[in-house]
Amino acid sequence: MYVHWKKLHRHGMRRAQDEVLPLYAGTRHFRIYCSNVVPGVLQTEAYATALLSTIARFQGTPDDAPDAALSRTERSQTLHEGGHTFAFLLEETVLRYRIGDAETMSGQLGNLLAVMALPNVSLGIIPFTAPRQIWPLEAFYLFDDRQVSAELLTAAVNVTAPSETEVYAKAFAGLAEIAVYGSRARNLITDAIAAHG
Repeated sequence: MYVHWKKLHRHGMRRAQDEVLPLYAGTRHFRIYCSNVVPGVLQTEAYATALLSTIARFQGTPDDAPDAALSRTERSQTLHEGGHTFAFLLEETVLRYRIGDAETMSGQLGNLLAVMALPNVSLGIIPFTAPRQIWPLEAFYLFDDRQVSAELLTAAVNVTAPSETEVYAKAFAGLAEIAVYGSRARNLITDAIAAHG
């Protein structure tokens, strides 16, 4: 299903944030790749507010960013509930793009460091210098093996055809091979925190 963001956000973004909560609650294994921003489930309230406000201005839709950010951060509770596993892949650019002010970025990147310690979370960073086997893609979220949500500039695309979800799973696996994890990922995050200083 192809849904235009302006239509989805015509009354503000809070409703759109609330509508995905059941999908998050019902998913056991998340695979999330982002090339442009920190994934919603990992966003701090300050980062989410800054990002969502920017989106509302760009789209010309009502700006309810603080309320929408609260709903977005509610998703992060799934990180701490039993029965969910998360595999995140972020391009290094995500660590460097400034969303909000320096304090917002430092808090957000510090949150990534904290989340990495959770036993049900794998966080990989794809360095600028990684030999590319797969080019940077649009952000996409795999919910178990049943649905993919891809984020385009103008719309959200939700894919449920097994042949297509398999392609996204293949892309995620290829991207995972060029990511760094553990101390190498932490070093990239701490370097980015210093750069935003």
